[in-house]
Amino acid sequence: MRKIIHIDMDAFYASVEQRDFPQYRGRPVIVGGSPEGRGVVATASYEARRYGVHSAMSAGKARQLCPHAIFVYPRFDVYKAISLEIREIFRRYTDLIEPLSLDEAYLDVTTDKLQIGSAMEIAEQIRAFIFSELHLTASAGVSVNKFVAKIASGMQKPNGITFIGPSKIETFMEKLPVEKFFGVGEVTARKMKSMHLHTGADLKRLSEVELIRIFGKMGSFYYRIVRGIDERPVQPFRERKSLGVEDTFPEDLTQLAQMDAELYTISQKLIERLQRSNAKGRTLTLKIKYNDFSQITRSQSFAIPLVDVSTIYTIALQLLEKTEPESKPIRLLGISISNFEDVSSDPLQADKSGQLWLFS
Repeated sequence: MRKIIHIDMDAFYASVEQRDFPQYRGRPVIVGGSPEGRGVVATASYEARRYGVHSAMSAGKARQLCPHAIFVYPRFDVYKAISLEIREIFRRYTDLIEPLSLDEAYLDVTTDKLQIGSAMEIAEQIRAFIFSELHLTASAGVSVNKFVAKIASGMQKPNGITFIGPSKIETFMEKLPVEKFFGVGEVTARKMKSMHLHTGADLKRLSEVELIRIFGKMGSFYYRIVRGIDERPVQPFRERKSLGVEDTFPEDLTQLAQMDAELYTISQKLIERLQRSNAKGRTLTLKIKYNDFSQITRSQSFAIPLVDVSTIYTIALQLLEKTEPESKPIRLLGISISNFEDVSSDPLQADKSGQLWLFS
């Protein structure tokens, strides 16, 4: 049985800004975007979150919710340097570290270097070192697999720690809202709720065959995870080849206007991921899956990196328009960026092709 820790820094970018600039402390800080409403929020301090501001939100919406917020331009070089210092703290205990982004990672401490034995004690020590050496706070989740540890780390934020032991996992999963499940974004959550699937217990009533029929290959994952089964190992850093976002729609898209709107939403989510990972790529790939499950991709490369929402959205829309988009109903759209010029952080877990997708 594994001992897994998920460490998640608390409002990382904003906390760094508040640490380094005393005038920001206790005030709502938004990293990313601009006061004029351009761009996307990378992260927000907890003071700003009280007003409903969150990452991936447009700066314009954030300004409406919190007019007195301080907008700060991201300092990714600084965030990366601090992230590497945090990584060195992790390495005091284990080399089995799987970074998810600059501000979070999984650790497998089944066998730890210092022979402490207790994952909870290790998590507490890591949090204490992060605070004493870097003057930042982190939350931690401890369990026997990655999924539960990640959920646990968010239960007592900020600056908290939660342990969910083997005997409590299945009961915990049954009570978990479906939107908290890995791979369940807004669209999938709406689909589930329309089918009266609101919690893990509701999902548990369906057979694996039924879940696969409704949700595709993720159905098999839902079947296992709601029973507390997650055998994914902690995988140390592997070089990223691409980073992308894709959405599967509850109803097939048939009109270009619908596709246009979805591509813009996907572009916003993708640029937020690129900013968080400080990744800059020169090739954009559009992925289209039709209602008959046939699939095509279209790519275009450029001399300079694609670094803003409007550019990514415009290129994706141009590629879409070349495919006669209204000729066949569309089930899924995705955009990925590759051919990286400067990768400044480690990836989320990639699939066998090396491609990273954020499912919604």
